[in-house]
Amino acid sequence: MKYCTQCAAELARAIPANDNRQRLVCSACACVHYVNPKIIVGTIPIWNNQILLCRRNIEPRLGFWTIPAGFLEMGETLAAGAYRETLEESLAKVEIQYLQGLYDLTHIGQLYAIFVAAMIDDHFGITPESSEVRLFAVEDIPWDEMAFTVIATALRRYLENADQAYPIEPT
Repeated sequence: MKYCTQCAAELARAIPANDNRQRLVCSACACVHYVNPKIIVGTIPIWNNQILLCRRNIEPRLGFWTIPAGFLEMGETLAAGAYRETLEESLAKVEIQYLQGLYDLTHIGQLYAIFVAAMIDDHFGITPESSEVRLFAVEDIPWDEMAFTVIATALRRYLENADQAYPIEPT
């Protein structure tokens, strides 16, 4: 960000009064522009003990596999955003079961909120964001083709704990 969204003057890095770190501050109107982490929401959709994955049809990591996930929109709860992203990326309708985990990626300013979700039926399909959408048995998950380390971590943690407290069965 180079210019103030309030008055269009140039921004400079400075520590505002009563703050403890550098921020982008307008040289003309003194408006402080905060740059905060992006929140990514998604689901691990389950149907008949299989996990629904999407092959990315967009960058970054075009052609690699992931769970349906994307940026939270203003006015959405975490769960509502995860539901919307699942529908947008896979056409699957789900029932959110529980928050599987929160994952901080401080080096790129992202926070992932991943939910486990039961698919309502076996309807899913390709979308502009996903060139392929498939159900995978645990032993067939394409670990070497996962788009993002954080997604592989979330899947592994889910699988480590899936039989303990939250069995997922289709409704």
